Amino acid sequence: MRNFNLFCFILIASSLCSLAAILPNQKLNQNEVRALKEIAKKLGKKDWDFREDPCSGEGNWSVPVTMKGFESSVTCDCTFDQMSACHIVSIALKAQNFTGRVPPEFAKFRHLKHLDLSRNYFNGSVPSEWATMSLVDLSVMGNRLSGPFPKVITKMASLVNLSLEGNQFSGLIPSQIGLLVNLQKLVLSSNAFTGDLPVALAKLTSLTDLRISDNNFTGKIPDFISSWKDIEKLHMQGCSLQGPIPSSISALTSLSDLRISDLTSGKSTFPLLKDMKSMKVLVLRSCLIHGEIPEYIADMEKLKNLDLSFNNLTGEIPESFDRLTKVDFMYLTRNRLTGPIPDWILQRNKNADISYNNFTSIPTGSDCPRGSVNLVESLSSAAGKSVHPCLKQEFPCYDTKNQEHYSLYINCGGKEVIISNNTVYKEDTESRGASMFYWGQTQNWALSSTGNFMDDDQDSDTYIVTNVSMLYNTTPPVSELYRTARTSPLSLTYYGLCLLNGNYTVKLHFAEILFTNDSSFNSLGRRIFDVYLQGKLVLKDFNIAAEAGGPGKPIIKTFTVSVTSRTMKIHLYWAGRGTTGIPQRGIYGPLISAISVDPNFKPPVHHKSISSTVLAGTIAGSVCFLALLLGILHKKGCFGGKTSTDKELRGLDLQTGLFTLKQIKAATKNFDPANKIGEGGFGSVYKGLLSDGTIIAVKQLSSKSKQGTREFVNEIGMISALQHPNLVKLYGCCVEGNHLMLIYEYMENNCVSRALFGKDAATKLKLDWPMRRTICLGIARGLAYLHEESRVKIVHRDIKTSNVLLDKDLNAKISDFGLAKLNEDDQTHISTRIAGTIGYMAPEYAMRGYLTSKADVYSFGVVSLEIVSGKSNTNYRPKEDFVYLLDWAYVCQERGSLLELVDPELGSAYSSEEAMVLLNVALLCTNAAPTLRPTMSQVVSMLEGRTAVQDLLSDPGFSTADSKFKAIRNHFWQHPSVSHSMSTDGLNSDSSLSNLDRVENFVEQRSG
Repeated sequence: MRNFNLFCFILIASSLCSLAAILPNQKLNQNEVRALKEIAKKLGKKDWDFREDPCSGEGNWSVPVTMKGFESSVTCDCTFDQMSACHIVSIALKAQNFTGRVPPEFAKFRHLKHLDLSRNYFNGSVPSEWATMSLVDLSVMGNRLSGPFPKVITKMASLVNLSLEGNQFSGLIPSQIGLLVNLQKLVLSSNAFTGDLPVALAKLTSLTDLRISDNNFTGKIPDFISSWKDIEKLHMQGCSLQGPIPSSISALTSLSDLRISDLTSGKSTFPLLKDMKSMKVLVLRSCLIHGEIPEYIADMEKLKNLDLSFNNLTGEIPESFDRLTKVDFMYLTRNRLTGPIPDWILQRNKNADISYNNFTSIPTGSDCPRGSVNLVESLSSAAGKSVHPCLKQEFPCYDTKNQEHYSLYINCGGKEVIISNNTVYKEDTESRGASMFYWGQTQNWALSSTGNFMDDDQDSDTYIVTNVSMLYNTTPPVSELYRTARTSPLSLTYYGLCLLNGNYTVKLHFAEILFTNDSSFNSLGRRIFDVYLQGKLVLKDFNIAAEAGGPGKPIIKTFTVSVTSRTMKIHLYWAGRGTTGIPQRGIYGPLISAISVDPNFKPPVHHKSISSTVLAGTIAGSVCFLALLLGILHKKGCFGGKTSTDKELRGLDLQTGLFTLKQIKAATKNFDPANKIGEGGFGSVYKGLLSDGTIIAVKQLSSKSKQGTREFVNEIGMISALQHPNLVKLYGCCVEGNHLMLIYEYMENNCVSRALFGKDAATKLKLDWPMRRTICLGIARGLAYLHEESRVKIVHRDIKTSNVLLDKDLNAKISDFGLAKLNEDDQTHISTRIAGTIGYMAPEYAMRGYLTSKADVYSFGVVSLEIVSGKSNTNYRPKEDFVYLLDWAYVCQERGSLLELVDPELGSAYSSEEAMVLLNVALLCTNAAPTLRPTMSQVVSMLEGRTAVQDLLSDPGFSTADSKFKAIRNHFWQHPSVSHSMSTDGLNSDSSLSNLDRVENFVEQRSG
């Protein structure tokens, strides 16, 4: 209908021009000629030829279009007063860079119906004199107009089409907008409007096109959208609205173009869109949608573009999607989709991005570079070893034996460049980008690109751009990095592959090269996107030009990034913000010029792969050597000898730094009691500030602690070789005189124990349900890394709430590796003296000294119960009949009332489904039989929803075969004195065995 109306207008305008040309005696009303002259003078428009009557058809009153977006035309209607008078009915002055305020003289054209001032450089606002105009179409898109919503517009009741897009209007949308009852098209995108969407918008029942993207609204998407029954195009992207998408959207059955993205809150299942048979473009990106994709999407026979990315969608890709043969672009990336990857997706020559999901299998022989299908990180973490690493979660190093890199330089979108210090920036000239994975020629980097540029009227999109503006503050050869750039309309991820673990300095090079640095509409674009490093948001609503001081000016953003699993990820994401139509449609989204990655450590001289066995032996040998060295020094009374101990530690070449006592004293203000943040069996913990601004935690060995020396050595040996987002980071140690100290990253929120059980209200945190679930998942991921993913397998032995620290974002970090043990691959278990903490130790370990990774699994189960319930396992007794929290948990499980365990402080503000999963997983982990406990990777899979939690009641192994284990466990908890010294050295294996024999006799007597 809209295109038909436009066609009719063009036809009528052409007819009017022709009619004016054959009626030479008719001339434009002189008042309107004078108004044109006033406007020309104010605008500096010198190409209007007033020697020719504007309605004569002569002169240059209607200039042929020579460039896209440009228009200069004055159209007359000479049918007034029985074809005796001419009046101007349409003026278009588009893309001519007029400056200053909008001339009020346009109001002097009493018959003006169509006014288009798009893409100029006007400032101020809409003149109040325009209140008397009877405009049908008004566009001031792409200018610098500012201030509140111009209420003068609300007095133009005749308006049918209104566009204020791409200006700087702000504040609330006034309720008077409801007076524009004839509006069919309303475009308010890319301004700074705030507040809730006014109810008055419901009165605009004739709307067919509404676009409000890129604003700062508050509140939810309103239910009254159901009033727009004729609406065909609805855009609500990146405008800060909250979800969920209301069910009333189902009434909008005329929709052909629906785009909603980046809702700030409000989870929901997939909205009901079943009757929208005219849908061509469907974008529901980052809308917090969970559950399965409905089959009826396949009934949208006209669908061309489908984007459901960045949600929490689960289940399989519907089989019915095979019928979506007209869909040119399908984006399902970054969900939790499962099941096999359908063959039809790989066989079609259509763009499909299904990366970053949890699919279980893929057709044989498939890998990531699959033409128009992006498969990177598409398989679950449980995928077999035979699949290519690029298909696996986190994209692990593809050749750990032969590939060890410690730097990376990429000229994004450009050819190879060598700068003055002989640094070579690698070529990145792959032209594709809609659903593309590309592996760099040197194999140490890759990129993943998602999205197509919408509404640009181009047959093929351009993902590599060249500068249109002059470059400032840079000279060759460095300037070559900024002449080209890679851009993406949605999501762009660069990978650094097979990097050595450690800290790196990452420099992201940017320059806005598609906007100009002048006083033209080409300078008015706003490119805004987000940047993530290793999954962490580091730049929110980043605007290159604003940060750099204008287009064409390079800016480098520098970050310190920790690589813990040999892979670095640099992710750029468009969250619907910024302009999309300046200087023309399709210019938006992330843009990056170059990337440099340098190590913050001394690179190795050569790169030889070290096997797990050798590495384990190296660490064990280092630990033993340290222990022997310190023991000899202690016995000789020269434990305080600074030079020898420090020298020996340096000689071990452990992956950690050495700090001087002077540095630590300066950082902690000479161990000021005000900086003391904790006390443990090891000694005191202090907060410190290094000279470079790094905040640290200093763990000081108490001179009274004999065990501390051994733990100190063990902790350095263990954690210096391990790095993971859920393990606390060890910066280094200090060994001088009689001082032994470990220097860790500082955790702003202390530990889980204090957060949950702190007696001081100031230290106890209010942890909501999502926080608690995230903490449990973080602990699980950290343990999975220790047990299964690191090159050396380690059992922590002391997992408890006080050994799980929380950073400023409440991310869980496992700490205190003083009791950790290496677990060689060929060992079924470790026989060791018992050490740990009562309340968290598995029965078989506490009583036999039988240690496997399943002991940590048991401890995780206890910790999870504590986090869900907000109660301490050893200090909480709900009734006299219950000895400990775990006892109560099993009773609740048997009664079918597990949710009684949930912390009452949460009230009803938690997901009962997620709580049941977490509680059942915790009970699986605390199974009396170690063989029936899951592995930590299975725990992660269950908590992430990729694997169903087995029913404990229906598990015969749980309910019958392990009754003796249950009784042993219960007796152990009710009689902790059997192993009273567990928290220190514990018992040796022999004495543990005799204790176990006594307990087994006790159990047999009870059962008899």
